[in-house]
Amino acid sequence: MAKVIAVCSSKTKGVRKDDIKKGVIKTEYGLEGDAHADSGWHRQVSLLAMESIERARKMGMDVKPGDFAENITTEGIELFTLPIGTRLEVGKEIILR
Repeated sequence: MAKVIAVCSSKTKGVRKDDIKKGVIKTEYGLEGDAHADSGWHRQVSLLAMESIERARKMGMDVKPGDFAENITTEGIELFTLPIGTRLEVGKEIILR
């Protein structure tokens, strides 16, 4: 079963994000308080699989959720295999596309 491992945010673009434990995602905006949140940005919420972070660790990198500037770190879902336009339900109220 897929699950969310971390929710991460930063006030500035181009930096590692901090794990904020939980957040508010607004429709057509993104993660409240995150530098990438904006109605004009093409990628308002980004996801990365924990499995990808684990691969980087096996290569000797000292990384954790948020270090690749993702907003949501997942586990148990192959994100790279999902077709463009896939809808993901996160919790009971959020649907990401």
